[in-house]
Amino acid sequence: QVQLAESGGGLVQAGGSLRLSCAASERTFSTSMGWFRQAPGKEREFVATITWSGRTSYADSVKGRFTISRDNAKNTVYLQMNSLKPEDTAVYFCALKWGLDTIYYTSTADYIYWGQGTQVTVSS
Repeated sequence: QVQLAESGGGLVQAGGSLRLSCAASERTFSTSMGWFRQAPGKEREFVATITWSGRTSYADSVKGRFTISRDNAKNTVYLQMNSLKPEDTAVYFCALKWGLDTIYYTSTADYIYWGQGTQVTVSS
């Protein structure tokens, strides 16, 4: 059973930056890892995903502002969030699945393992 632990959330003003981290409890070889977010009263939505080799895909709403990366030696994935907007306020979750390096997994149904989430609040 893989455990994921997010960190780095907090309160930031609009235009500011935050960096989220997600550490896995075991090796993440041949995995895709993703970030999702859920605002109050809304469904969980895709933010970004990264394959084992480092190929990335982003939701249109964050493209150009957020960057996903991973350190396979540390079993950790990161989400650098710049130019934050109030509409980015949500609980952010990381997720993991074993899968193909040639496919971008963007649906919550694709992922088996989830972290507990970290709150990001952007004030206007």
